[in-house]
Amino acid sequence: MSRPLIVSDCDEVLLYMVSPFRDWLGEQHGVEFRMEGNDFANALRWQESGEVLAPEEIWRMLGGFFDTEMHRQSPIPGAIEGINTLADHADVVILTNLVDKRQEMRTRQLADHGLHARVFTNQGPKGPALQAILDEYNPSQAIFIDDLAQHHRSARETIGGITTLHLCGEPMLAPHIDCAHKSGHADARIDRWDEALPWLMGKLEKETT
Repeated sequence: MSRPLIVSDCDEVLLYMVSPFRDWLGEQHGVEFRMEGNDFANALRWQESGEVLAPEEIWRMLGGFFDTEMHRQSPIPGAIEGINTLADHADVVILTNLVDKRQEMRTRQLADHGLHARVFTNQGPKGPALQAILDEYNPSQAIFIDDLAQHHRSARETIGGITTLHLCGEPMLAPHIDCAHKSGHADARIDRWDEALPWLMGKLEKETT
């Protein structure tokens, strides 16, 4: 008999990313990160000139961070414990938007924090990758957790019957990003793991009763 499956994002759901990225940009590259709206592309500015970084520079900075600075990332409160609790009741995998060469790095990084789970890498919308995971696991129920509204939209457009939770554990981002629950692409928006875990457990328990 198939088990339920939880597919979770990593950055800003399980581990902080933007805050250590901001610190590294300021310390090493003379770049200020300030999120004032919901447009990440306008958040990075050169400290000396105040000019916004060109898109190719932003991608270069992100690549450099993930190549050398993943050790700076720390768990969001309650995330690792929460996911490991869920793993007692469901299969858990990670779907992270990193290039494929960083799959092993992310797997080791999460293991170092006490989370031992299969990691899938992806680029672009997550709906097709999510569908491929569901095709492989054929779960009795699927729950998708992510911090970005566009991935919830992609999930719902690709897979009609999936349960989705919008969770952004980074206070620098949470007030500014679009809400997938408000747009109708997520079943709930909960940004704290001490509140998210009971909600998720309730979804799993509903299936078994």
